[in-house]
Amino acid sequence: MKLISEGNTHFTNLLLTHTDSLSPSNATILIITIIVLLLMTAVIAGAETAFFSLSAKDIFFLKTKERGSARQAAQLLEQPKMLLATLLVANNFINIAIVITTNMFIGQILKGTQISEFMSFLIQVIGVTFLLVLFGEVLPKVYATQNNLRMALFSSPFILSLQVIFRPVSSILVSSTKFIEGKISSKSANNISSEDFEHAIELTVGHSATREEVNIFKGILKFGNITAKQIMRTRLDVTALDLDMTFTEVQAHCLEAGYSRLPVYKETLDKVAGMIHTKDFLPHLDSVNYNWHPLIRPAYFVHEGKLIEDLLKEFQQKRIHFAVVVDEFGGTSGIITLEDIMEEIIGDIRDEFDEDDLNYKKIDANNYVFEGKMLINDVCRVIGEPSDTFDAARGESDSLAGLILEIRGRFAAVNESVKWDRYEFTVMAVDKMRIQRVKLTIHPPVEVEK
Repeated sequence: MKLISEGNTHFTNLLLTHTDSLSPSNATILIITIIVLLLMTAVIAGAETAFFSLSAKDIFFLKTKERGSARQAAQLLEQPKMLLATLLVANNFINIAIVITTNMFIGQILKGTQISEFMSFLIQVIGVTFLLVLFGEVLPKVYATQNNLRMALFSSPFILSLQVIFRPVSSILVSSTKFIEGKISSKSANNISSEDFEHAIELTVGHSATREEVNIFKGILKFGNITAKQIMRTRLDVTALDLDMTFTEVQAHCLEAGYSRLPVYKETLDKVAGMIHTKDFLPHLDSVNYNWHPLIRPAYFVHEGKLIEDLLKEFQQKRIHFAVVVDEFGGTSGIITLEDIMEEIIGDIRDEFDEDDLNYKKIDANNYVFEGKMLINDVCRVIGEPSDTFDAARGESDSLAGLILEIRGRFAAVNESVKWDRYEFTVMAVDKMRIQRVKLTIHPPVEVEK
């Protein structure tokens, strides 16, 4: 009982000392300041996680919306280095303010007590660390990871205001970063770029080889950097068989499609049950109600980010010519064949069943009409430009319609023109929310006056 009495007396003395050293008005001001600063650093930390974890689908959603917060988020994402610099600078400023304010508050509480300076310092360090880690890192980043799009929309106006305030400091950081990158890249200047390789090919074999042979050399050079997503046939253009079709319907469908291999799906194209070879139907052409399901073969699935160089080796090892391309969620993105891979080296392969100018029409040397679904790599090959011509503007898009959306920032209307560098894209036909046909005009390069 004596120990309890002494403890109560000591606690009462501590409260009296605290009351003398820290007035209620000062305490209220410090507490409110700490709470506001913690909320600000929580929003900044959550915004950092949210913005840099957005998928291509989320960024596409932001660019197609006309709302204020969505447009502000898209505007911030256009300069990712400036966005990151603003977040880091603002977060450090606010964290320093939290450290100073919290130390003032805890120091005023402990003032006049018999606690040693070391224990006081330890309490301040633990208290500030707990607040910063819990409310400034863990909680906001966990929430932003699960609700990245919502957090990005919520924080966009606040982050845009901070970008205006801290622009001078952020600009200095971004400029210094570019300077350091330039110094580092200059040390590795002996690395030969792909453009240098192409120029070397033109100089060494250009005078003795045909244009087709030179293009084959260039195709081999770029072959190792192309992914399955860049050359696949997209899911909108995939011809597939429903598992519930009758044999008569399957025959008619295969005859109309004209392909030797077709995927078979159940309910939706995301549930591919296998693939079928049309040559397997030959012994059963006279059968009317033949059960064709035993003829289904296992399908081979590849991720859309797989390099076609590796995929070609797998095709050779497994002796297959056909694969289903899936996205990160396991849904079907499209299909890719051995012919698609070989065309990246030797150019278009056409047989008696291919229609001429199916995806494009050449009007003259500087004007073309393309289908919106045509891949950017194929467009570059048709107009005779390097496959990386539009890399600076294409973003995550692979088709010509996606490229226009990336450049425009929103969905383009019919007869609307979009310019990038010396290329002008004019939308000629739109079906609902899909660009069907595009006219490409190539303007001559502008000569810089001496």
